[in-house]
Amino acid sequence: MEKRWVLNESNHQEKKEDFSNELNISPDLTELLLQRGIATFEDAKTFFRPSLNHLHDPFLMKNMDIAVNRLCDAIFSQEKILIYGDYDVDGTTSVSLVHGFLNKFSDQLTYYIPDRYTEGYGISSQGIEHAHEEGIKLIISLDCGIRAVDKAALAKSYDIDLIICDHHLPGDSLPDALAILDPKQVDDEYPYKELSGCGVGFKLLQGFCMQNSIDLEELFQFLDLVAVSIASDIVPITGENRALAFYGLKKLNHSPCPGLKALIEVSGLKGELDISSIVFYIGPRINATGRLTHAHDSVRLLTAKDDSETEVFAEVLNVRNRERKEFDKSITEEALEMVAASEQLKAARSTVLFKNDWHKGVIGIVASRCIEKYYRPTIILTESAQKATGSARSIEGFDIHAAITECSDLLEQFGGHTHAAGLTLSIDNVPAFQQKFEEVVASRIASDILTPKIDVDLEVDLNFINYKNYSILKQMSPFGPHNQKPVFVTRGVKLKYPPKVVKDEHLKLSLYQDGEEFVYDAIGFGLAERADMISNQSFDIAYQIEENEFRGNKSLQLNIKDVKIA
Repeated sequence: MEKRWVLNESNHQEKKEDFSNELNISPDLTELLLQRGIATFEDAKTFFRPSLNHLHDPFLMKNMDIAVNRLCDAIFSQEKILIYGDYDVDGTTSVSLVHGFLNKFSDQLTYYIPDRYTEGYGISSQGIEHAHEEGIKLIISLDCGIRAVDKAALAKSYDIDLIICDHHLPGDSLPDALAILDPKQVDDEYPYKELSGCGVGFKLLQGFCMQNSIDLEELFQFLDLVAVSIASDIVPITGENRALAFYGLKKLNHSPCPGLKALIEVSGLKGELDISSIVFYIGPRINATGRLTHAHDSVRLLTAKDDSETEVFAEVLNVRNRERKEFDKSITEEALEMVAASEQLKAARSTVLFKNDWHKGVIGIVASRCIEKYYRPTIILTESAQKATGSARSIEGFDIHAAITECSDLLEQFGGHTHAAGLTLSIDNVPAFQQKFEEVVASRIASDILTPKIDVDLEVDLNFINYKNYSILKQMSPFGPHNQKPVFVTRGVKLKYPPKVVKDEHLKLSLYQDGEEFVYDAIGFGLAERADMISNQSFDIAYQIEENEFRGNKSLQLNIKDVKIA
């Protein structure tokens, strides 16, 4: 698939030279910092040396004092407390964090994860009824609840206090809960707005520690769970999240909790783990139980202490993930075949597909897979409870939630945000919805955004690639949203030797530029089809710089994202 390269325009020329001298790094590296809003020596110091001392006072968050006081009362009175969390990675790590930490102070804790298929997302009536039957008077909800107006009312009718810890955008009306902790509340002056759900739970526990003179080092032992939530929920890795992720990764690499240690082993991961390791290996395994069976298996793993237990539960998650991949692969193949078999679908500006026996737990993944082949807004629908239910995924620059809203007359329920959404409609309405959604997308979408883009940070020569620069680039990690790993472009490179095709898919290259003797190794994953195109001429490359280790020897290599004829 052809991609458009969008070079980050520099407007820092006046600032760059002085700042480069102040930091004693190259102007190119200085440019990368300025692009990220790092414009002073103090900014750079905070960025390159994250500290847990940079964490904000939790009591700056609205309602934190109310929540902490109620939690203290429940702990010291030995009340039964229900820890309630969603079935995804953020929800299960949140429950594991709060349950695991508070378990040191109370033996009256229990947790509840809703069933994706019978209860759906967030706080459920079934969950509230369960709490009532168990005589619970305090529920702490994590990663959900900010829009649970009717469920909060049900809890209140049972005289159950509800503390909501959430990070999603509030609706027009707030639930009538005892305390709502959500930095995205309009009148909340908490300095950092982008915490994960687990991050908000962490702030509650931080407040609990401060109020009770508990050494925060006890809480910091759970930072590996917080890092997993930050990576998996794709929240910005800036500010407070950057410090939490930085130290959470240290914990994950050196002394992970028993459950995560077992999961790392069963995943076959070697070497130093980073945000990508979580996103592609750890997160999907934690998520797989909620997609296929029930997410309480993930919490059992993440809260287990005994090695024999963790081995069993880690293997359960691994098996579920293999099953998830099989569903994902077979349904994606079916979906792509449906598009390929129809000239109308191939020519469309959107993809909306329905099949009644597709697995509900993986249709969001399938929508993303389809976008990899046909880059356009995509909705995958299946049958559930005699209704068509689906997951929507968008492309950069297109608000899919707004487009679905235009079709709301055909829907029974929908919700989400700019990039992703969920929806439910009558099966009889599927053809009409497919037609209307296509009309809406075709009228709204700009042609240029139907070509995927690569955001390029800098244009450099190959001699930029050396260990001195790489050591500074590495210190810019952890990489993720709002601090992506830098992408470079180099023009007019040539092949020193013929390209090698690896496993029929990938390209292994040896590159140089005229006037330079040094040859640079490069790998282009999924670019085997470009071998002939680049064989006898110079070309341009978009790439990231990484370290490769082979038989104990380390060297820098280029991870090529795209090539174009010079």
